[in-house]
Amino acid sequence: MKMSKERFEELVGDALDEVPEELLDLMDNVVILVVDDPPAGEPDLLGLYEGFSLTERGWDYSGVLPDRISIYRNPILAICDDEDDVVDEVAITVVHEIAHHFGIDDRRLHALGWG
Repeated sequence: MKMSKERFEELVGDALDEVPEELLDLMDNVVILVVDDPPAGEPDLLGLYEGFSLTERGWDYSGVLPDRISIYRNPILAICDDEDDVVDEVAITVVHEIAHHFGIDDRRLHALGWG
């Protein structure tokens, strides 16, 4: 599947628009980025949360750089057949990585159907 970076970024924005505002309001010190490719050695990675989840932050959490949610464009496009597939996969990946920000691990996400 081929898609411009601009269109892909629009779809990520659309996926974020579908996240309930109450949850977005609770997100703290996190940035969401669209990146073409995942880190070396992780070619199938669709998204990645890097940072300290809200459940890990203690009294000494201050002065740190924002957590990062990276959504990897090329691996998502590689597994999708058409734009509808991309829309679905982007939505799942965005929700999955936001859930990590809230301290939900992969095992629980898979059990909930967001794996």
